[in-house]
Amino acid sequence: MSSTFRLDAPWTERNGRFSPLKAAVFAGLFLPAFWIAYLAVTGALEPKVVTELIHLTGKWAIRFLTLSLLVTPLMRGARYPKFVAVRRMIGVAAFACAAGHLFLYVVDQAFNLPHVVSEIALRFYLTIGFIAWLGLAALAATSTDAMIKRLGPKWRTLHALVYGIAVLALLHFMIQAKADVSEPVIMIGFFLILMLFRVLLKHGAAPLAAAVAATALATPLTALIEAGWYALVRHIPFWAVMDANFGLDDGLRPAAYVLGAGAIFVVVTFARRAPAPRTAEAAAFSRAR
Repeated sequence: MSSTFRLDAPWTERNGRFSPLKAAVFAGLFLPAFWIAYLAVTGALEPKVVTELIHLTGKWAIRFLTLSLLVTPLMRGARYPKFVAVRRMIGVAAFACAAGHLFLYVVDQAFNLPHVVSEIALRFYLTIGFIAWLGLAALAATSTDAMIKRLGPKWRTLHALVYGIAVLALLHFMIQAKADVSEPVIMIGFFLILMLFRVLLKHGAAPLAAAVAATALATPLTALIEAGWYALVRHIPFWAVMDANFGLDDGLRPAAYVLGAGAIFVVVTFARRAPAPRTAEAAAFSRAR
């Protein structure tokens, strides 16, 4: 008796049909790698090529992780359940970048593993980063259909850890950034929108109301986090940073980007929930019935 092993392509649906959405996302996930490779080949990352590669792979791990968390809110807000089909591949891409991030750090330390271990143990931001990496590794290893069936209800509990992993990863990013924490704060603001949206939905809010409220809350919270960080770490006056968030003299602050992203989310949610305009033909057909 013979058995065949079937491996589904990442751009197909479960029924074997071609999925334009999955194909587009799958191709898009490789674009950062191509861009990073281009920067390395053209000398744009010199003189510290490995250090820059460490930073870039870490940034994309955070970006992909945040994007994976966007899938469910976008699926609910936009009423497009097919988005769930790409969540797994985005999460795996986040782990791939995180794995590259860790490997490049080992390379930067001349493969001195005892030194790497001691650095991870002694430096707080490396410790939490490594814990986040372990969490992503566990999620990636259990992301297959076989593991989902094997773990049963425990799978959902395990993968709920992604929120805690994201918090650790963002904190690692924030501490590592040191002088300029603009991008880490922006990513934290995006994360706040997604989490507040989920919480509000669980408490019975309508998706559109949840999107508006999440944006309205996350924007000032982002400004508070940025101002508080600079006040504690760099001793920049708290209110100086807060004032900068309400003017354009110093350019757009992270809170402005968070507000913009939230506004787009609100518009998408509203557009997908507004009733479709009725054409004359549709109206006539309705009256005929």
